[in-house]
Amino acid sequence: MVPLLLTLVALLPVLPGCGTSRMVDAGQSPSPFRPLPVGLDEFFVLPEDNPPTAAKVALGRRLFFDPVLSRDSTLACSSCHRPERGFSDTVPTSIGIAGQRTTRNAPTLLNRAYGVSLFWDGRAATLEDAVLQPVRNAREMDHDPVRVAGRLARDRRYAGEFTRAFEDGVSTRNLARALASYVRSLRSGNAAIDRYLAGDRGALSPDARAGLRIFAGRGNCVMCHSGATFTDERFHNTGISWGTDPGRSGVTGDSADRGAFKTPTLRNVARTGPYMHDGSLGTLEDVLAFYDRGGNPNPNLDPEIRPLRLAPRERRALRAFLEALTGQ
Repeated sequence: MVPLLLTLVALLPVLPGCGTSRMVDAGQSPSPFRPLPVGLDEFFVLPEDNPPTAAKVALGRRLFFDPVLSRDSTLACSSCHRPERGFSDTVPTSIGIAGQRTTRNAPTLLNRAYGVSLFWDGRAATLEDAVLQPVRNAREMDHDPVRVAGRLARDRRYAGEFTRAFEDGVSTRNLARALASYVRSLRSGNAAIDRYLAGDRGALSPDARAGLRIFAGRGNCVMCHSGATFTDERFHNTGISWGTDPGRSGVTGDSADRGAFKTPTLRNVARTGPYMHDGSLGTLEDVLAFYDRGGNPNPNLDPEIRPLRLAPRERRALRAFLEALTGQ
C-alpha cells in the first residue's frame, strides 16, 4: 500500500507562478487561516500586494453573503456558492439576476487558495482576477463594480470596515482583494483519506481502500486528480458537451483546446453535485458510468480517457473512496 499512497503525493503538480503571484508560506507570519486542516499545507499562490489579514477575511465574508453586490440586490455570491454544498450549487447551472440561467456549473470554492487558474476555462490567474467577474456578468449579478464601490462607500459600517482592512478604504480593487481573501480562507481537509495517510489505518473502510487501489491503479484517476487537492490544475477533454462549448480554446484561441475544461478538485465531491462543467451528470454513479465507458468520443478526446469496464463491486468501491474525500 505504501507505494500506492506515495503515488498520490508524488503526482502533485509543480505550481507555476501566475502574474504577480508567488508561492508563499503563510505560516511565516500570523495567519487568519488557521487552524490548518490535516492534509493541507500553508503553501499557496498569493499576490504580493494582498497579504492575508483577519480584517480582510471578515470583510470579504460579509460581502460574500450580502446581495448588495448584485444590480437589484437580490443575489449574493453565496446564492450560487452555498456553504452547505461545499460552496457549490444544487442545480446544473445557476440562476442569475432576473431568473437568467448561467452557462456553466458553479464549482466549489473550497481550497481555491491552492489553484493556479480559476473558472472552468482558466481565464483568471488569481482570485483577485476572478471574484468580480460574476459581479460584471450580465447573466449573474449584472452590476458595475465601480457602482458597487459607491454603494459601499455610502454605507457607514462598510466604509469603516474597508478603512480597517485597507489604508485607502473603499475601492473596486479593495473590493476584489477582500473577497479574494475570504475565498482563500475556505479550506477543507481532515477527510478520512487524510487521516488514513497520517497513519490511522482504520480511517478508510475496506471498500474505500479497494477504491483507492482502483483510483491510483486500474482506474487511472490519479493522472488528473492528483496531489493534496486532487486536481492537476490542467485542462482535459472528456467529451462532455462537445461542440456546444469551446472550453479552454475560448481563452487560448487554440483549436486543440476545444472542449477541454479544468480538472475539478475531488475534495468534498460527494457534496458538490451535479457534476461536470455543465452540470449534466447528476450523481456520482452517473460520473463513474461516464468514465467507465470512456467518456464521449470526439476528435480532441484526452488520450488518458479510455473504457475501464469496471465490475459493479469496483464501481461501489470507487464511490466509497470518493466519499472518503469529504472533509471538514
